[in-house]
Amino acid sequence: MVIDKIENYRLYSKLTKRLAKGFEFITNTDLGIIGPGKYQIDNNDIFAIVQEYDTKEEKDCVLEGHHKYIDIQYVIQGVELIGFTPLTNHVAVEENLEKDYTFYEGDTSLIRVEEGMFTLFFPEDLHRPGVKADQISKVKKVVVKVKI
Repeated sequence: MVIDKIENYRLYSKLTKRLAKGFEFITNTDLGIIGPGKYQIDNNDIFAIVQEYDTKEEKDCVLEGHHKYIDIQYVIQGVELIGFTPLTNHVAVEENLEKDYTFYEGDTSLIRVEEGMFTLFFPEDLHRPGVKADQISKVKKVVVKVKI
């Protein structure tokens, strides 16, 4: 798991060509005007999902993990807490391998992610996005899915 400001994206885009393309989408797209939806970057190898939502209580947010993709989650507007824990012996409660997600039970450490910040979640990183910080907040975020 990585958390950083978008100004430092070049440190991570050197890891793989696909991550570089994902960061190119974030840094070269006018994310302030782009609407919610799915955007193809490189077929199913790299795509972006723009989301707008209100943050919720932690108990109402799902702990998830992925098997085939790395997540770049970039907060365009707003602030949220994201729960994080490394995958160990967590109990899966729902799995859909075709859609590349597994939901888990378990506790997490909460990390504050604000406008202009991003996180990288690898398959070993379980995450619970969308948790309210001090109060319920409107969040606009892009999640770039990068195939491993």
